[in-house]
Amino acid sequence: MPGADHHDSQRLTRGSERQRLDPFVIATGDASPRDQRDLMERPFFSLAKARRIAPILYEAGGQRVEVHALPEHGMATIWDADVLIWAASQIVEAENHGLRTSRFLRFTPYQLLQAVGRATGAREYRLLKGALARLQSTVIRTTIRHGEHWRRHQFSWINEWEELTTRDGRVEGMEFVLPDWFYRGVIDRSLVLTIDPLYFRLTGGIERWLYRVARKHAGHQQHGWLFEVAHLHEKSGSLARVSDFALDLRRIAARQPLPGYRLDIWREGRREMLQIRPFGLSTVPVDDAVETLVTSGANGIGTSGAALSGFRAHEPQLSLWSEKRNPTANLESNKESNSSSLTRTHARHGAGATGRRSS
Repeated sequence: MPGADHHDSQRLTRGSERQRLDPFVIATGDASPRDQRDLMERPFFSLAKARRIAPILYEAGGQRVEVHALPEHGMATIWDADVLIWAASQIVEAENHGLRTSRFLRFTPYQLLQAVGRATGAREYRLLKGALARLQSTVIRTTIRHGEHWRRHQFSWINEWEELTTRDGRVEGMEFVLPDWFYRGVIDRSLVLTIDPLYFRLTGGIERWLYRVARKHAGHQQHGWLFEVAHLHEKSGSLARVSDFALDLRRIAARQPLPGYRLDIWREGRREMLQIRPFGLSTVPVDDAVETLVTSGANGIGTSGAALSGFRAHEPQLSLWSEKRNPTANLESNKESNSSSLTRTHARHGAGATGRRSS
């Protein structure tokens, strides 16, 4: 970054982490996008563009997530999370080439904005600074990946950040320091997944969140993953009512916007179910597809006699299940994710018919 070293001593304060961390200087910014599994699995971000102050409080499988926002900036959004996806991508790419990385990243805004599919004008630079402010001011408390003798970790998505500008106000470079919790979750390759670059083109908050859920759980598994909509609502951290959230899911399923995945939705009595299946995954880089599933011994979720969704007019897009060919599903339940993986037996009776219609 031009001129950065000359200004370091003047810009660093006594308590700055940057004084004791070697900078990881981004050379080109060209890297396949990668996401951190924990962030894909749980509700860490606001899904709305409107400022959110209400906290997220979520607990499942004995693990807890709390997200708190300052009124001045509001909670970090799922669009702000693009900064973290970009950072994770750069770190993994560098380590793949044997380069040393650090929590202290030095880069140009142009590199980041271009990598996440955004324009590089003055407006986008201002929006990026707003994102960094929200990422720094949002406070996370979680028991995920806690140490042997520690139960809760508290941090912000960015510990500190700064921009280097010219005398005429032009931004030449930026720096920020990532929290140790996030950095450790990135350098552990088992906790990182590749994502489709088309993810950045998704404009809706729920769409973006749903893609990350799909990539994390369904991965490349032929028969995908099955969710109860009420559980999805809880996992999302959304402030919307369950009924409104379900309506949003139906509208998304009607459009099928998720790159590499197809959504099927139907009703089973009073419950609404969503199945996510891989579909046309040629643009997704090859990587570990999904975590190994553990059978909890919970009873299978039955789908026999399931009523058609209220979105019946969109049956060709939704590829709804055939009621007559749908015996009780043999499913595995995952306590932590409140979701289910489709077994081969169930796929033959249900997903197979759906797959033929969409092929």
